[in-house]
Amino acid sequence: MTIQWFPGHMVETENLLKKAISKVDVVWEILDARLPEASANPFVNKICKDKFRLKILNKNDLADPEQTKLWLDYFKKKEGTSAISICGTQKSQAYEALNYCVNKIDRNRARKIKVMVVGIPNTGKSTILNSLAGKKIANIGDVPAITRHQQRTSLKNNIDIYDTPGILWPVIEPEKKAYILAASGAISDTAIDYSDIAFFAANFLMKRYPDLLMQRYSFLKTLPDDELTLIEKIGSARGCLKKGGVVNFQKASEALIRELRAGKIGRISFETPKDLEHDN
Repeated sequence: MTIQWFPGHMVETENLLKKAISKVDVVWEILDARLPEASANPFVNKICKDKFRLKILNKNDLADPEQTKLWLDYFKKKEGTSAISICGTQKSQAYEALNYCVNKIDRNRARKIKVMVVGIPNTGKSTILNSLAGKKIANIGDVPAITRHQQRTSLKNNIDIYDTPGILWPVIEPEKKAYILAASGAISDTAIDYSDIAFFAANFLMKRYPDLLMQRYSFLKTLPDDELTLIEKIGSARGCLKKGGVVNFQKASEALIRELRAGKIGRISFETPKDLEHDN
């Protein structure tokens, strides 16, 4: 599966970031803690070569904590990159990330510290901004591409935060990365087929997190042998039925993906540092 989802505003955002990067002191690259590699836009590497960048693994409350620790070690040792994991809805954790950056910057260089927030859609950029401000100043939602224009927020201690729209790259490859992004909700549901994503998610969960599956779906006596059976059993239990009691596969697929994205199945990570070793 090759996914192409690149709305017009993403082109505008790329141009905006290229112009704005020279005017900021710090770049916050917001990543999804469940998929730190897949949610990293290669474009950010191109524009941030000479800027202090902090990788923020957001939504750590949804990610496998053991894997999150491994990812932080990976970025520190393999890439020499500063990284921190947070739950963006927690104000104290959002400020922990902010203070980390402030301590890295020479305040004498500028009257204000300017922080630019970048990342792909639906990684929680606006949520973090709202937590820092202590009020709703940016629209948030569980669908990608809510933010469409750059927004500036002035915080205490002479700090300006610039929230930018989420941007993906024009063609998402390899196939596995496209599936991971779609399953996490980073790509608009209009660009994907739920049944395809559900098959991927079911296969992934059966291999990596069988115990969580059995705990969430207690009606399962044993783990099914294949993805189709798992999705059908979930659909039947959730009432996703057509006339005659036949499982509505589309609705069953949607039910599985919704519960996966919401963290109801448990704290999972879609990829691990070891996966990168196998891919290379």
